[in-house]
Amino acid sequence: MAAGERTEEPLAELSHYVVARPIYSEAGFQEENERRPPLPPTLRERAQAAFRCSRKRAFQVAKSFLPIIEWLPNYRVKEWLVSDIISGVSTGLVATLQGLAYALLVAVPVGYGLYSAFFPILTYFFLGTSRHISVGPFPVVSLMVGSVVLSMAPDDNFLIDGSNATGTNSTGTLIDTESRDAQRVLIASTLTFLVGILQVIFGALQIGFIVRYLADPLVGGFTTAAAFQVLVSQLKIVLNVSTKNYNGVLSIIYTLIETLEKIGSTNIADLIAGLLTIFVCVVIKEINDRFKHKIPIPIPIEVIVTIVATGISYAADLEKKYNAGIVKSIPRGFLPPEPPDVSMFSQMIAASFSIAIVAYAIAVSVGKVYATKYSYAIDGNQEFIAFGVSNIFSGAFSCFVATTALSRTAVQESTGGKTQVAGIISAGIVLISIVALGKLLEPLQKSVLAAVVIANLKGMFMQVFDVPRLWRQNKVDAMIWVFTCVASIILGLDLGLLAGLLFGLLTVVLRVQFPSWGGFGNIPGTDIYKKVKDYQNVIEPEGVKILKFSSPIFYANIDGLKSSLKSTVGFDAVKVYNKRLKALRKIQKLIKKGKLKATKIIREFERIDVRVYFASYQDNLISQLEQSAFFDDTVRKDIFFLTVHDAVLYIRNQMTYNDNQDPIFEKVELSSSTFPFPLSCSIHSCNFHRSMAHSEVSILTKPYCSLEIDSACIKALTSYIRTLC
Repeated sequence: MAAGERTEEPLAELSHYVVARPIYSEAGFQEENERRPPLPPTLRERAQAAFRCSRKRAFQVAKSFLPIIEWLPNYRVKEWLVSDIISGVSTGLVATLQGLAYALLVAVPVGYGLYSAFFPILTYFFLGTSRHISVGPFPVVSLMVGSVVLSMAPDDNFLIDGSNATGTNSTGTLIDTESRDAQRVLIASTLTFLVGILQVIFGALQIGFIVRYLADPLVGGFTTAAAFQVLVSQLKIVLNVSTKNYNGVLSIIYTLIETLEKIGSTNIADLIAGLLTIFVCVVIKEINDRFKHKIPIPIPIEVIVTIVATGISYAADLEKKYNAGIVKSIPRGFLPPEPPDVSMFSQMIAASFSIAIVAYAIAVSVGKVYATKYSYAIDGNQEFIAFGVSNIFSGAFSCFVATTALSRTAVQESTGGKTQVAGIISAGIVLISIVALGKLLEPLQKSVLAAVVIANLKGMFMQVFDVPRLWRQNKVDAMIWVFTCVASIILGLDLGLLAGLLFGLLTVVLRVQFPSWGGFGNIPGTDIYKKVKDYQNVIEPEGVKILKFSSPIFYANIDGLKSSLKSTVGFDAVKVYNKRLKALRKIQKLIKKGKLKATKIIREFERIDVRVYFASYQDNLISQLEQSAFFDDTVRKDIFFLTVHDAVLYIRNQMTYNDNQDPIFEKVELSSSTFPFPLSCSIHSCNFHRSMAHSEVSILTKPYCSLEIDSACIKALTSYIRTLC
């Protein structure tokens, strides 16, 4: 064969297939192939499997709880160490600044932000499964913690009589800031401890799947609303105006209104510093993004701005000359560990649930991005345990809740970080700041820190442009995004997240309650079945109606199933049944009176019915139905077929047999109604699975996981089939 020539024969042969086999019902298939039902393990076998111990299994358990055992021995020192050091130093500088900035969101002294950027890394290094995320504060989570702190320790609780003291306000009272800050630190650390406990429990119970209910549109709307709340909370710091601490519904709106009302008292020095910081940070970050392939290391603009702003503030003495708000005091060294105030747990338990889930969801979603990029896996349940232990440990050292920050993680990865060795080195940089450099940052203006926070919100605000795309792709997802965003702004982050979650679940219920369905037909000469209305060449088999009902069947959509059956079959089975009984009674009376003989017309009328067949279900469905006592003399295994085509061929054979037995077919008209002779209805692709809190019957095209079947569901299905038959 000459070069470049192609032969069509093999391709033509491979483009078709011919299968010759018997028509299989489930009972016939099981009998012919000698099905072996799975034997459940005995109690002894289960106990042996659970308590079996060996060196290999012990090592596997140790690796699952301490992932460092697996990756550290394989660490490539020559290839990775230099990259991890460079990445760790860069990330540590950013973490130091963000720790100070995010402490403002928690409403605690900024020095405690350094602790929160240091302690969580120490435990995650041993327990975490992600190699690239930078563990520490995140603005959304910090703001959620701050909401709890402000609600439990508002300024009004720490008013003291200061009418005779210098610097009193117009009401003649002062705020005992020392007591207030101490109480707020205790609340934040106690909340962190409780969040850690919940996360460890979630991980131990293997419920990492819970994050699946936080759909991408929900998370997008929530984080965008959180970005707006962060912006408003930091705006008053940039302007250096004081407002009340609002909590609850519309609190952020009240804060914004009061901030705008007091804008006339803005401190010009703080405003200029804040606006310049925002402008410079946004511009340089845009340069970093656009030229990230050409710039080996992103420009650490936050660090540069902080150093410059601190120098200017110190040299110009902005606090005394312009009354600028500065950091003032950053404690050096570490505080001794303190136990949490357990008596507060009852007041913060509700908020701790949402914080624990949000913190985990953010960390895992970011971790999965880099795990996919670098071809390794993260363990969702182990991540729950890792962050839980980290929060318990750091909560004892006056820290607030840790997760990961997108911008900080991007710095760690883009600067060459390979493993969590980069994370531990970044913790070392924060340690240096705590021990030695904290004093140098005391002249720094708070407005600069607030501006750094605002500049890092750009990515979250850009999520607004996802809404038009979502609307084109799936309008329900777009509605979830908008609803969650608006609810979180109006109700607050904790209630807003709950409302968004409930709204998302409601859309699932509605989609299940009003599913798509349709009558299917056959492509002639094939075993392919498609919607009749979608294809011109699709033909419905004579005397057969095929229904696909794309949803689980449960109490909320049973009426929808009945309506779809009526529309597909062409009549109401219940009405036909009632009219048939009424007609039979009249015929029987006529027979008793001798006015009518029991002819073959009458016998055909007596056996008018609708037969229901199921096809394309999962393998374990039959055994589950057997355990649920689904089968009896009326509902037998021979109504279940391996495929739709098996069912259709079986129905055709039955109809041919009936034709041979009863060659004369006539119609009986009664009460102006015409009754068709035997009509078989094949319900396409039946499958049982559990959805949310209920067990339901699904009539689906694709196989789903089959779980335990509820007896009430079996009873309802059996009753409905008998009504049809």
